[in-house]
Amino acid sequence: MKLHELSPAPGSAKQVWRRGRGPGSGNGKTAGKGHKGQNARSGGGVRPGFEGGQLPLYRKLPKRGFNNMFAKNYAIVNVDALNKFDDGSVVDLDALMAAKIVRKPLDGLKVLGNGEITKKITVKAAIFSSTAKEKIEAAGGVAEVI
Repeated sequence: MKLHELSPAPGSAKQVWRRGRGPGSGNGKTAGKGHKGQNARSGGGVRPGFEGGQLPLYRKLPKRGFNNMFAKNYAIVNVDALNKFDDGSVVDLDALMAAKIVRKPLDGLKVLGNGEITKKITVKAAIFSSTAKEKIEAAGGVAEVI
């Protein structure tokens, strides 16, 4: 195989469409833009969301709520999910992702106190609820804030 023999896979490369290059091209004269009108002019057309002067949908719908761009979005785990780990193990975000308890890391880990924990483990998280911290320490474990 030589360099001049290389060609793209069939169907992967499209032929360039040269508009307005005579009647033989199939796209001469008006170049596929039809006759006159806003869309035939240079720079013509309407902006996205324009509905011909009718009140557009994005203006009909009410503004609602507020998104705080500084808010932290934590991956949440309850203490009963931590029973999956062995006694004496260190549980952090990486361990929870490996065990598929947490799917996305987001901005850190938050442990909540729903359920009961029976294992003596060290849990490393960004935030603990007060009940989660109590339950982990009552079971003989350690709740470390990282």
